[in-house]
Amino acid sequence: MSTAAIVGVGLTPFGRFRDRSLSELAAAVIADALADAQMAADDIDMAFVANSMAAVTTGQIAVVGQSVLRPLGYSGIPVYNIDNACAASSSALDLAIHAVESGRAEVVLVVGVEKLFGTDRSDSFRALNGAVNTEYLATAQIRPEAESVFVARIYPERLNRYRTRFGLSAQTLAAIAVKNRLHASANPRAQYREPLSVDDVLSARVVVEPLTVPMCAPISDGASAIVVASRHRAHSAEVRPVWVRGIAVGMGGESGHGHESLVGRTARRALGEAGVSPDDINLAEVHDSTAFNELLAYEELGLCGPGEGAEFALSGRSTLGGAVPVNTSGGLESRGHPVAATGLAQIFELVGQLRQEAGDRQVPDVRVAVAENAGGYVVDDTAAAVVTVLSAERPV
Repeated sequence: MSTAAIVGVGLTPFGRFRDRSLSELAAAVIADALADAQMAADDIDMAFVANSMAAVTTGQIAVVGQSVLRPLGYSGIPVYNIDNACAASSSALDLAIHAVESGRAEVVLVVGVEKLFGTDRSDSFRALNGAVNTEYLATAQIRPEAESVFVARIYPERLNRYRTRFGLSAQTLAAIAVKNRLHASANPRAQYREPLSVDDVLSARVVVEPLTVPMCAPISDGASAIVVASRHRAHSAEVRPVWVRGIAVGMGGESGHGHESLVGRTARRALGEAGVSPDDINLAEVHDSTAFNELLAYEELGLCGPGEGAEFALSGRSTLGGAVPVNTSGGLESRGHPVAATGLAQIFELVGQLRQEAGDRQVPDVRVAVAENAGGYVVDDTAAAVVTVLSAERPV
């Protein structure tokens, strides 16, 4: 079980911020996270800064972390740049936790920052398609400057395999999108907050059958930040820490793992480290890059059995007021998805819930909360997945 705690969080609204630089986006969330932790910049021992798309959309290559932090007055601390596609900032969190647990640092700053809107929309697609290995992309038969290989090829192929095996209606996927928009309507940081009906979702523009626009994550800019502290610093701080009970990172591929999915086996490791089972989960934030990916996550996290995701969604169990609310933030579909900022945005939501600070989105009696964040595609599987288990209860 981990001995690290999250003591401060910050998150921008997600959307389009043409006139704000990476450093300006990061500055706001870093200030908020430090204020939340009741700490100052000189309390930070090291920093991990996650970014995946800036090389294409802004031209900033290699030293994003230093470029973001140096104008804010940071100097003299180790700064590590992390890119792990959509799982970048949750991967950075894992490294921060290791740094704290190993004794290398007492307090670590973790930042996810992304400007996915470029000067031209083709920049956004080129950046997103860079999260796929080039050999696969070369044979994908898409226009890499005009469409996402994930939405055009990868997600539909998975969806169709599932639909062939278990059956799945467009109405079910629409219901998931409607649920997430309902949750987002109570989230002032969400990119899209206007409630939708199932008919609204089904009548929207088709991206690729059966997925319509509201069933897919939008292009977004934004930033997120977390302050991670050792048990000693967390106990001594006048804040309400949220404890990392378990965290696991995995790479796709079936070798040695049978047919268990990447997210499934990563979740099993994280839950095992935390000493909890799927039945203990009270709340989850999952990587709903499409509504189908949320449905799949229900099954991969063990919230329901294989093939039972549709029934789980339609039963209301994943909605606020249900047994295990999922994506109370609105998820990627409605909160938005600024790639490298998404993982920590999930953590921001869960920390607020565990602290009982989520307002109209508050889930009562939350004890165990789980975040599932995944990204990229290599050869024939998701490139990276991170599952994090949080609790407000202090470890023994």
